[in-house]
Amino acid sequence: MKPFSAISACIRMVCFTAVATTLSVVARADSLDSLAKFLSSTRSMRADFTQTVTTPSKDSRPAKIKISNGSFSFIRPMVFRFDYAKPFLQNIVADGKHLWLYDADMNQVTQRNQAQALGSTPAALIASATDLATLQKEFDLQAEANAEGLQWISAEPKSQEGSLQKIRIGMRVQGEQVMLSQLEILDAFGTRSLIKFERTDINPKSLTLAQFSFVPPKGADLIKP
Repeated sequence: MKPFSAISACIRMVCFTAVATTLSVVARADSLDSLAKFLSSTRSMRADFTQTVTTPSKDSRPAKIKISNGSFSFIRPMVFRFDYAKPFLQNIVADGKHLWLYDADMNQVTQRNQAQALGSTPAALIASATDLATLQKEFDLQAEANAEGLQWISAEPKSQEGSLQKIRIGMRVQGEQVMLSQLEILDAFGTRSLIKFERTDINPKSLTLAQFSFVPPKGADLIKP
């Protein structure tokens, strides 16, 4: 290669690297801004979800994949619910005071204190915090590069007491609206849970606090650990 050609190639490479780095920085700044906007503007939400849980291979046994679906809703800052429809009927309901877990197949209800049970959990991250400052009390936030048409944030819990290791939040930006699109959850045992949200309704007027009350079904075993 001629000296001039080599120099020209180097200049092009430096320029490309500079542009790529600038775009990456801009994208990461945008993702933090988008998360802040999502927290401040989305007071409530309703959506359908599909959850794929992948358990890592162990002792020569292949990885296991479990897929479930249902609906999710919340009203900040105190209440939310996951209603699993398939493959088994299950409900996880936070009513502002208690966290209820109902397994229809086992006819069993577990009741916990909500404040103690949530802490650094994905539900606390998306349904309870109202701004970045509140979120940063529980999580270390790191902006990531855009991927899959989404803006991404990683969140690692500051407390090491639980099994949660890392959460990735994927947000879809449409004009002035920021929508929660995906949650990727990794625990300390290597289990990966990917939740994809669809048919999302932001701040629906029909969503009321009464829809987050839970009464244990008659005859169900009630456990209070």
